[in-house]
Order: sequence, then C-alpha cells, then structure tokens
Amino acid sequence: MSSISHTDFLTTVRERQAVKHFDPHHNLSHEEIKELLEIASTAPSAWNLQHWTYLAITDKAAKEKLLPIAYGQRQIVEASAVIAVMGNLQAHHHAEAIYDQAVQAGFMPEEVKTNLVRQIMNSYTNAPELAQEEAIRSASMAAMQLMLAAKARGLDSCPMGGYNASLFIEAFGVPRYLIPVMLVAIGKKSVPAHPSTRFPVDETVFWNHFEGSTKKI
Repeated sequence: MSSISHTDFLTTVRERQAVKHFDPHHNLSHEEIKELLEIASTAPSAWNLQHWTYLAITDKAAKEKLLPIAYGQRQIVEASAVIAVMGNLQAHHHAEAIYDQAVQAGFMPEEVKTNLVRQIMNSYTNAPELAQEEAIRSASMAAMQLMLAAKARGLDSCPMGGYNASLFIEAFGVPRYLIPVMLVAIGKKSVPAHPSTRFPVDETVFWNHFEGSTKKI
C-alpha cells in the first residue's frame, strides 16, 4: 500500500466511489488493514465511547462463507478484505476505563471524570434505546472514515448493507452485545465504479425552518 496521499481532501472525498469489481489478486497485509482501522477509529463518537468493533475478513475460506450470506455479491470474494463494522451495545461500560486514560494523560481532572461517568451511566439506564442508537451512529461514522482512509491510501471500497445480519451473526460467532452495521469491501478496483449523480444541494437543504417551504422532501 502506498504511503499517505497528499491529494487534496476534497478530491479524496469526491473520488471515493462504491466499487463493485475488485482485483482478486491484490492483497493487503494485516498491518496495512490495522493502519486503516486505526485511522477509522479516530472518528467521533458520543462521549468518546468508541462504539465500533471490527471483524476483518481476509481468509479465502471466511470470504466464501460470507458470500451466500451477502447474497452472492462478488465484492466479498474479490476484495482484498471485507471489514464487518459493528456497533457495541455495551460501550458505556467502558466509560470508566476511557476516562481513566484521559485523567492519566492530563486531559481532565478526576472530578470531571467521575461526573461524566455518572452522566453516561444514568443516560443509558434511563433511555435503553440509546445503546442501539449510539452504536449504529458511531459505527457508521467509523465506516465512512474507513472508506475515506482507503481512498487516501490509493485503495477502493464498497459499503454493503445487503446481507443477512442474523446469518452473519450465527456464522461468525458474533457476540450478542454487538450489532452488525455494514460490511465494507476494500481493495483495488478492476472495473471503474458506475458513475452516479446527486441531488443539487438546494433541493436538500433548508434554512432555519421548514415552514413555508415549497420544496418536496
């Protein structure tokens, strides 16, 4: 994998596409994948709980097992790696350890840590739906950052929501506290992605309120 690209960030964003056909002969080392995931994991998360967990699928046998679960999409077996991005429903239980690190690093005093941990535990206790909402939201931000990191490294990617989550959980022994969010295929494209269009931003942005708008949502 090439060293970090100095390409303008906006160019990286605009050139990222969902690639459907990958070079099956291109490989990524564990270290290269770990580097991409380290970059992905700098994504923001609520209370810095870092709700993401990854399953890196690189072995041929594992890809073949995943293929029917992903409805036969060839990206699964052609890509160098498939990263299953999952959200941790128990991320709030890590609050103490996360903020202990912040205290030790001098980022906050002990009193602030104690108050934050109490606030987090109370919030998750009083709003049980928060665990799933934040797990999906934060893992999705990490997945997007993963795809941008791949593009900055001269690689291609494809986010995939088309798979049977229940079968995936069963086949790969996913713990019950993790919720599958998406698969991200990463590798070198063999065929350019299909061009796509976007709505003009004027059709998707509203300013300050919706009342009186004649636009259709």
